[in-house]
Amino acid sequence: MPTTSQPKLISGNANMPLATAIARRMSMHRGVNVGLVDARVERFNDGEIFVEVYENVRGEDMFIIQPTSNPANDNLMELLIMADALRRSSAARITAVIPYFGYARQDRRSKARTPISAKLVANMIVEAGIERVLTMDLHAAQIQGFFDIPVDNLYASPIFALDIMMQFKGGMEDLMVVSPDVGGVARARELAKRIEAPLSIVDKRREKAGEVAEMTVIGDVTGKKCLIVDDMCDTAGTLCKAAELLMENGASEVHAYISHGVMSGPAVERIEKSVMKSLVLTDTIAPTAAVRAAHNIRILPTAPVFAQAILNIWNGTSVSSLFETPTLEPVYEGQFGI
Repeated sequence: MPTTSQPKLISGNANMPLATAIARRMSMHRGVNVGLVDARVERFNDGEIFVEVYENVRGEDMFIIQPTSNPANDNLMELLIMADALRRSSAARITAVIPYFGYARQDRRSKARTPISAKLVANMIVEAGIERVLTMDLHAAQIQGFFDIPVDNLYASPIFALDIMMQFKGGMEDLMVVSPDVGGVARARELAKRIEAPLSIVDKRREKAGEVAEMTVIGDVTGKKCLIVDDMCDTAGTLCKAAELLMENGASEVHAYISHGVMSGPAVERIEKSVMKSLVLTDTIAPTAAVRAAHNIRILPTAPVFAQAILNIWNGTSVSSLFETPTLEPVYEGQFGI
């Protein structure tokens, strides 16, 4: 049961625009002003992180909004230190809202003498005093099992489905959902089911990390508008190659829907020069100026669904209800033509 009249939000420096947007949406839902707790998160000259909370948080239900995106180590330490500050200030419960969970790609031992860093990060989060985690599109669903606390994993596919139904209205029968690798089939199948579209797969084989040796399209994409679906786009090399391969195999158009826009190095330049008509990202990672300026990149907001999920957690009601379109549509009312 909630101990206060409203949940309290606090944010690190990783994605302040998203945190502000979540607070604004919660204010609309609650009918009262929900602001971010006044605090400072600074660095000493040697890079050490210092946190000071200026408001009383004793007995409060606290939500720390902090994706662990680039710079991953700094943002992770900010999250842990904020949690420690709140715990030592007698907060009743601390929930980490981590829209993008860094280190998620290191979820298993791919070779001998390698770490499982995602498990290490999970241990650190629990040890810092965090009692619940809210995230979106974990790289691997089994990461939830690395935590000994509740983990609510939201999905971007319902948001993508709403956008697709608006963008391709009248031409839904021409769509083909494409998974860029065999490991992402479950994610792609989920979206394909929502929009009632067929599914294709790009099978890729890597010689080493970050380099693709061979790619093959499984399924007939001739004349189809292909929608590549994945959880993250880093350097965009594989994504652009997959788009080229689909066009070579007869696709009429290629679009991509990616949950987390990591967008490292030459990613934006590659996307702008690629055959893709559009790349759609969410704002779980704060988009850079270059990403915002790119002519074929669009950003979808996640603040509405995160705000509702936070309120559901605080109220003790279902978070999984947000996976259903009838529940999500009112949350995004006024967007996607709803």
